[in-house]
Amino acid sequence: SVCVFTMHGKHLSKRESTLTRACHCPVMCALCYIHSLDAADSLQVKDMMTKRTELLDDIPKMPDFLVALRPHTVWEKTPVKLFCTVQGNPRPIVKWYKGGVPVDPLSAPGKYKIENKYGVHSLIISRYGINTTCKHFLKNITHGMPHLTEIHPSKLEVTLLDRFSVSFGVEGSSISLVCSMVVVPDLPNVPPFAQWYRDDKLLKPSKLAEMSVSGKAARLTLPHLAKDDEGLYTLRIFTKDGTAEHSAYLFVSDATPSAPGAPGAPMSVKAYDINSDYVLVAWKPPNTVNEAAITGYFVDRCEAGSDTWVQCNDAPVKICKYPVHGLSVGRSYHFRVRAVNSAGISRPSRKSDKVTALDAAESERLQGTDEGYVTIPGEPTDVHASEIFKSYVVLSWKPPSPRGRAPLCYVIEKCLAGTGAWQRINTAVKLHSPRYPVFDLQDGQKYQFRVYSVNMYGSSEASAPSEPIQKVDEYGVPSAPGQVVATRNTKSSVFVQWEAPKHLKNLMGYYIDGRVVGAKEWFPCNHKPFKHTRFVVHGLIPGETYVFRVQAVNVFGLSEESQESTPIAVEPALATPSAPFGITMLSCDGSSMTLAWKSPKHCGGSKVNAYYISKRNADSLVWKEVNLVDNLTEGTFYEFKVQAANLAGVGVPSAPSTPKKCEAWTFEEPGPAYDLSFSEVRGKSLVILWKAPVYSGASAVTGYLVDMAKKGSSEFVTLNQEAVSHRYLQVTGLHEGETYVFRVRAVNENGVGKPSQLSEPVVAKALPGTEEIVAGVDEETGDIFLSLEACEICETSKFVWSKNYKAIGDCPRVAVTTKGRTLTFTNPDKDDLGRYSVVVTDTDGVSGSHTLTEDGRSLVPLKHGLNYEILEKGHVRFWLQAVKLSPSVSYRFIVNDKEVTSGEGHKISHDVATGIIQMTVDLFTRANEGTYTVQIHDGKAKTQSSLVLVGDVFKAALKEAEFQRKEHIRKQGPHFSEYLYFTVTEECTVMLACKVANVKKETTFHWYKEDDEIVPETPPNVMSGACAIPIPLFSRKDQGVYKAVLSDDRGKDTSLPVADGVKTDCEFMCLLPSGASASDLVLQCTPEGIRLQCYMNYYTEEMKTVWKHKESKIASSEKMRIGGTAEMAWMQICDPSDKEKGHYSIEISDGVQTHTRTFDLSGQDRGRVVGGLPDVVTIMEQKSLSLTCTVWGEPTPEVTWFKNEQEVASTEHTKVTFDGGKFASLVINKVTPDDSGKYSINVRNKYGGEFMSFSVISYDSTGGEKAKKKKNQGRCLCSMFKSCTFHYTMIVECLYTLCMLKGNSSLSQLGSYLRSFISVSDISKKRGNTGQETRASR
Repeated sequence: SVCVFTMHGKHLSKRESTLTRACHCPVMCALCYIHSLDAADSLQVKDMMTKRTELLDDIPKMPDFLVALRPHTVWEKTPVKLFCTVQGNPRPIVKWYKGGVPVDPLSAPGKYKIENKYGVHSLIISRYGINTTCKHFLKNITHGMPHLTEIHPSKLEVTLLDRFSVSFGVEGSSISLVCSMVVVPDLPNVPPFAQWYRDDKLLKPSKLAEMSVSGKAARLTLPHLAKDDEGLYTLRIFTKDGTAEHSAYLFVSDATPSAPGAPGAPMSVKAYDINSDYVLVAWKPPNTVNEAAITGYFVDRCEAGSDTWVQCNDAPVKICKYPVHGLSVGRSYHFRVRAVNSAGISRPSRKSDKVTALDAAESERLQGTDEGYVTIPGEPTDVHASEIFKSYVVLSWKPPSPRGRAPLCYVIEKCLAGTGAWQRINTAVKLHSPRYPVFDLQDGQKYQFRVYSVNMYGSSEASAPSEPIQKVDEYGVPSAPGQVVATRNTKSSVFVQWEAPKHLKNLMGYYIDGRVVGAKEWFPCNHKPFKHTRFVVHGLIPGETYVFRVQAVNVFGLSEESQESTPIAVEPALATPSAPFGITMLSCDGSSMTLAWKSPKHCGGSKVNAYYISKRNADSLVWKEVNLVDNLTEGTFYEFKVQAANLAGVGVPSAPSTPKKCEAWTFEEPGPAYDLSFSEVRGKSLVILWKAPVYSGASAVTGYLVDMAKKGSSEFVTLNQEAVSHRYLQVTGLHEGETYVFRVRAVNENGVGKPSQLSEPVVAKALPGTEEIVAGVDEETGDIFLSLEACEICETSKFVWSKNYKAIGDCPRVAVTTKGRTLTFTNPDKDDLGRYSVVVTDTDGVSGSHTLTEDGRSLVPLKHGLNYEILEKGHVRFWLQAVKLSPSVSYRFIVNDKEVTSGEGHKISHDVATGIIQMTVDLFTRANEGTYTVQIHDGKAKTQSSLVLVGDVFKAALKEAEFQRKEHIRKQGPHFSEYLYFTVTEECTVMLACKVANVKKETTFHWYKEDDEIVPETPPNVMSGACAIPIPLFSRKDQGVYKAVLSDDRGKDTSLPVADGVKTDCEFMCLLPSGASASDLVLQCTPEGIRLQCYMNYYTEEMKTVWKHKESKIASSEKMRIGGTAEMAWMQICDPSDKEKGHYSIEISDGVQTHTRTFDLSGQDRGRVVGGLPDVVTIMEQKSLSLTCTVWGEPTPEVTWFKNEQEVASTEHTKVTFDGGKFASLVINKVTPDDSGKYSINVRNKYGGEFMSFSVISYDSTGGEKAKKKKNQGRCLCSMFKSCTFHYTMIVECLYTLCMLKGNSSLSQLGSYLRSFISVSDISKKRGNTGQETRASR
């Protein structure tokens, strides 16, 4: 059979071609295994199945093609499959030919794959190219299989098992890619033939790629990872049916940079254009995501066998190429590159492969025969610039021909274009290669170059000048890539594709960057330029939302970033569900069946919302969709298949079930349990769950027996000797990595029922990243919670919680969070004890459990959660207290997700007796901001407590720690143990005081106010430990900033100052004793009227005092004057009348409370003098004086007489009487000069009184003694002036009388007396009589 191919390359035509796909429908023979109750059922099934005619095996038949090959037209680089079906007896041997040559899969590994299944022969050609177009032949050979004298590795059957997945590594580390397999036959001396590829390039064993293969596994180890190793790795194993392949991507990220912010290392360093003293080194630039832009590169060289690296360029080169000259002929070199940016220099790249500085044409030249007769060489030709950049220009030329056998070197000259002024440029360099880099050309100038050939015989003529050459970058970076589109791929990857840049400019590849939506920083998705416009980004967080961008890369660097893609959530691509499986019959009543099946292993990224059931008779080929499995014919065998559906559509159908007989179940034992599932699969244990049988038999189900066997074995072991009543069992004692199958049998009073269908094989191995349920106590609410962090999750996943593997119903004490990750017990009691488990749906079995018991505590109860305190030296102590700890308790402190151990700077300890666990941080700085967690494990119980110390809370703690640290340093010398403070005494004296410590005799102490030193009367005694200074009668004049300074040779300390604002507090404190000490109001009669007085310890005008009359506030006026002295506050009522009667009060406020004092002037009359007393009385000596006045008052007032402010007592010489409560008399018998003076009467009752004064003057009746008498009378009057108080009219009358007595009435004499009076008045003022003196002076 011949198949002719015609190939259309993409570069030949863009017209569409119809791709003819070869379809085949081979006749499939299915072997149906019938599980029957007895042998009769098996015979009945065989009789009812379709009978087929058996072919006679002994009749030979020529080979023939039932389905022949057909022509195909395919696109370039796309795979194609050729199919044909043959028949013949004996079975023909098939061989494939291309262009008449047999097709050998080993001749082009991975290109050809030959298969033979069920008589259908296929040839699969991958990566079809133009040169593959040819006629393919297929021959049938009627002979039997040839005898093989030896087994070639390609004749083995190989099945790949565990395959390496997408891997992630870091520069400098190592990684192994392993793929396990099953080989048949497994011959120790004949391992499979395996090849490893990276990005479709065959890898060879080396120090950087170690390979091994055996009958169990193929392994590739990369011991020293570099970004050069990133790529798609493919394992290709040759088998007798072709090849078995597996591919996965390896990502290699940058190692920690040499300096923060420095770029990553360049990669793919290679040497090109190798000559005897010149090579061109090229490399690929690293990706810069969050680092500063790269400003250039340094190229280093090292001779093979040496570890000494020499920098080739003095200044960084800005492009990813650099010509290295000056090499030694015949020596081998390695090269490496370092990138430079504003933050520093990167780590060096992986060194290049070894290159030897030799001219490749040299050996060919020496084999010639005519070269030996040439002496002076010819001139070089074709002088041109092979590399033109702003940094340098590389000159190239062709060596002379002929050139001779003598060693040859070159001389280069340059000139400005058109000038002809040639000058030599390689004077210090002996040039052997026809390449030379020129670095010192000026920008904007055009140059011409010519070359001479020189050997031992002389120099050639100059070559023809080159074309004008100008130093300029011809291309620059590519333009930015076009639109970026991200689509769903898997639960941890996204498929990203983009449009190529409009201007490629020698594109090397692309860098893809990603960013979590809401985050600021980008992260690299690949670390080596990727050549295609589509890429699968792996290692993403399931359910997280990302955006992506792309940059193009060439020799000049990275292009501008493309526009960001639209945000996309990491979720599996939407697809139809996989096929359900495990169809089993749960009961049958003779006309209907109850079936059960297992849900699809993969839901396709969307919830399964429907199932479709089809049935057919076992002897029929026609399927019929049904809604209910009823209306069946008893005694008939039926087969069933099920399809699942979701939003993407209806999935593939399950495999047909085994034939099931419609027969009523009447046996007494239970039916089979069903829906076997697994939870909490770990390395040595798992939990198996199942559902109760639908058919319970003649009695209720009382328990279950669980059987287990290793996969492939029929020897089942019963795990529980006594039937368990619940529908779950925890299986322990498993061997990690082993595969097991289980079955369940229900038990009732009548016996053990039918076993369930075998479970799916389960491997005793935990999922990568599996986390257990965490139990803890909420620090804010104190509620117990159980929480699970799933290592795998998708959009449709749900957290299904259960207690003792039964769904948790509505319970007011149990709450599940919105996302379902946490189960919270608000008010737990004994009813809540038990085993709690959670299953995450639509995952590969993420689950966990936790047991809350009363005996074995699951939580370590805490008295106090994690807290902190600032210690004396600025140390910070983090502590918590448990109710009880055992000696075997273990714990650890975790700060910002990093465990902290006891050592320098941290001291961690615990006390079993008190239950305290603590960590002390010696130096608390800004770096200590973050989250602090203590995890405790005590026996079976464990708990953790966290403290978030960030923001304002952390700032307050840091401020306090720094303060305590400074305080500790301050207290090493003399210091204030208590800073400056004040108190107020009952005498309203402010005492500024402080306490000092760590002082000695030489310590000095100084007081200051507004930086002016205050020298107290008594020097402070620092050795007493306390110093104070009094400020008596504190007022506004005393306000200011007060401070104290303590110093000696050990240091100096200044008290915190008492500032101006404190004066208000001092005044306020002064008011407290003053207001409380206020006396009752006292009435005082004065010449002007009535005065109400209130005595107190200290009074100033700043005090808040309010006078009221009949509850109305009184303002100071001429009628009612308000004032005070240091001892009292008063109010003067001048010329009182009936209007001034009533209730008076004074309110004194000290800031805490208001003190009120009252006086009632309403109701009865006050005591007063109605009349009868003169102002001045003159009487002759030895005469008797009788003065009588009428007084009034209700109640009857008391009367007191005074002489010169001294009370007059009743004697024989002076008699005082008060008759009838109305008449008050003063009688002086035989007046003498000593009786002259100022007299007064004071009339007073409880409502007030009156004080009246008059003067008594005595004189001698004889003339001889007139002068003497006048003198005595004047002395008497002067003494009157010096008295306390009198009315101004009395003063005038006294002055007039004095003038008459002296016999001098001139005005000038009167003026002298007035001046004498004024001086007396001034003296009175100094004595404090501020009320009447003013009027007297007027």
